[in-house]
Amino acid sequence: MPEVKGVIHAPQRATQLRDYSGLLFGNITPTDIDGLIEYKNIGYVIIELKYRDTEILKGQKLALARMNDDFELAGKASLCIIASHFQEDCSKAIDVANTHVTAYRYRKRWRTFRSVMFTRDLIIRFFKSDEIKRREVKNGNRKQNNS
Repeated sequence: MPEVKGVIHAPQRATQLRDYSGLLFGNITPTDIDGLIEYKNIGYVIIELKYRDTEILKGQKLALARMNDDFELAGKASLCIIASHFQEDCSKAIDVANTHVTAYRYRKRWRTFRSVMFTRDLIIRFFKSDEIKRREVKNGNRKQNNS
């Protein structure tokens, strides 16, 4: 049976809690990332989800900003999205494509929208941006190996 892309293949493992208490370094602890897209060896999209209006912690936002900026320093286009979901039932999947972007980082700046922007729409806008098109041309529009 072919693998279905874009879904979690072991949902029981996705709900398993992780204990990072043994990885405390001063006041620094690990953080998680809810989604990451590597796009054609030219760019990255980082996705962090929060329930409703839950604020992102300062340290996590700083780590995401630094990661996003490091991708850019490495010569890749990069977009970091913080989005809100409204799925109250923890037994149901979050439709990440239709989450609401609350903030995003692009070219070393955090930005917001005045009206609702869906995560999928922002990612499509990023993939269609002049920056991505230039990088595709520079790479010769080569199809990239997924390994």
